[in-house]
This record gives sequence, C-alpha cells and structure tokens, in this order.
Amino acid sequence: MDKRDELLLAAVETLLVPLARLCVSHGLPVAPVDELLKRAFVRAARDARQAAGAGGGRDVSQVSIATGLSRREVARLSGELAPLQAQRPSPAGRLYAHWMTSPDYLGPDDQPRALPRNGEAPSFEALALSITRHVHPRSLLDEMLRLGLVRLSDDGQTVHFEADRVAPTADDAQMFAFLGANVGDHLAAATANVVHRDRRHFEQAIYADELSEESARAIAELARAQWGRLCAELIPELERLIAADTAAGRPAGHRARLGLFTFHAPEPEPDDDPSSTPTP
Repeated sequence: MDKRDELLLAAVETLLVPLARLCVSHGLPVAPVDELLKRAFVRAARDARQAAGAGGGRDVSQVSIATGLSRREVARLSGELAPLQAQRPSPAGRLYAHWMTSPDYLGPDDQPRALPRNGEAPSFEALALSITRHVHPRSLLDEMLRLGLVRLSDDGQTVHFEADRVAPTADDAQMFAFLGANVGDHLAAATANVVHRDRRHFEQAIYADELSEESARAIAELARAQWGRLCAELIPELERLIAADTAAGRPAGHRARLGLFTFHAPEPEPDDDPSSTPTP
C-alpha cells in the first residue's frame, strides 16, 4: 500500500466514524450498511466507466476488478441499482424561505411578520399561491403546522412564522432526507475537488481550538446570525436567477446547494507520552 492509499484510508475512517455513531445510535447493525457500501462501490465504478465512455460485455469483469468484489456479487448488486433521487425543495420549504426574506412579508424589524390566514396579499393564502398552484393553501398550512414551521393564533386566523425551524425535528423522513442530501452534497463537493485536482466547487471552513465551552456556543450563535443575513441576500438572488432562466428559456438541468454549518466538541485528551506503548 502506497502513502497516498494510507492517507486516503485515514480520511475515509474519519468520515465513517460519525456515520457509524449514527447507525449504532439507531440500532442499525453493520450487515445492511456493508451491503449499501458494496452497492455504492458498484455504482461508482459503473459511473466512472460510463464517464469514460466504456461499457459492453466485459462490464461486470471490469467493475469486479475496480471494486474488488466478485463477478457474482457485481452481477447481483447491479440488478438492485436504481437512479439516485435528488432531494427537491418542498413547497413548505420554499414558502418558509420566501417568507423569511421577501420584503413584502417582513416587518419594520426585518423579521417575518404574522400574516392573516386568508385574503389579499400580504396573507398566508396569497403567499402560498405565489409559491405553488398545485397545493391548496390549506393543505400547505397543515403541512407547515405539522413540521412546526408555523403556528396559529388562538382564534386560528393569524399565521405566525417560527424561526430556526428549517430542520423539522419531529419528522424522521424529513430529518434523514436533510442528512443524506446536505452531507451528501457537501461530501460530493469535497471529493470532486480532490479527484479532479481543482476547486470546481467552493468548499472552505474556519477552524479554531483552545476554546471554552462558552466560546464554542458563542461561535454557533454567531453562525446562526450570519446564516440569517446570508439567506436574506441569497434567496432573493436565487429566485431572480430562476426567473431569468425561465424567461430566457434556458435548459434547467442543474441544481445547486449552498450551506453553512458549525460543529464543536471537547478536544480529546492528549496522551502523556505519545511514544509509549501500553503494557498488558
């Protein structure tokens, strides 16, 4: 094994440990995850061959060589491959984002204001109809109530925006979808930059250590504030770009994801003597 493989394996282990913690915390054993890993290797090898213009009768053999799986395993797993579905913005998520940033729905403090449930704009009904005509405003309101994105006044006639509820913690399907989509795209960007040896995707981070717990929490709050300002600037611009593409009739075959995250945890305790080895 050469040095580059050793470096890659160390990076892969770092990536896998949080994933393993997630699986263990939900009681998911290693066998189905191992099956998914094999399937992912087959998919990646086939995608690489397709990108290179290869294929044909020797495909199973070539994928077997590339992945280290047996030809029988490759043939079996290939029959189970289905196209990966990209997560698409839900009407509820689009409405939430538009309400959070549109000047028509912000109050004097630049915060999303409470809206009358029905009536002419600005109202929740008008906002819902501006987002989609395929979902009735009442159904969209019910979904947002279920996700905790909004709440109703006591008389049920006013809809209040619930801040910091972009990730609906009460909905497992949405939470796991966010996890796969957000981390998946972040990892796809980082790995593509390494594989192609360029910076085709923007992927940067700021790191700090020797922090107190109070400082770490303050950094998280700072990021939340920056995220609000970032959304206020980016979401209207994204909507403008989408509208411009539609007006110009440009093919709409691309997608984009922009994100910001923070993470803080206690630093591991250093060994007293890194060169020493434990004795039995």
